Amino acid sequence: MDLMSIAENTVKIILILGMPSLIVSMIIGLIISVFQAVTQVSDASLSFVPKMIFVSAFILVTLPWVGDHIATYTKDLWDLILIFGN
Repeated sequence: MDLMSIAENTVKIILILGMPSLIVSMIIGLIISVFQAVTQVSDASLSFVPKMIFVSAFILVTLPWVGDHIATYTKDLWDLILIFGN
């Protein structure tokens, strides 16, 4: 395993762990935008506050899964340090 594959794995982990929260934020934003278009209410806090609440709740729910992935990846990196260090 070389440095480029370590960088590729790092980018994969970042995308895998970050994408679900971004998708939830996008879906909530789309729902709120449709609601604002239907009711013609154009308040900035109407789109920000629910998105913040739902994404925060989603992050709290998926925190064990994210922590497991980060712990596994960190262990793999430490194992690589031991291999390359010798």
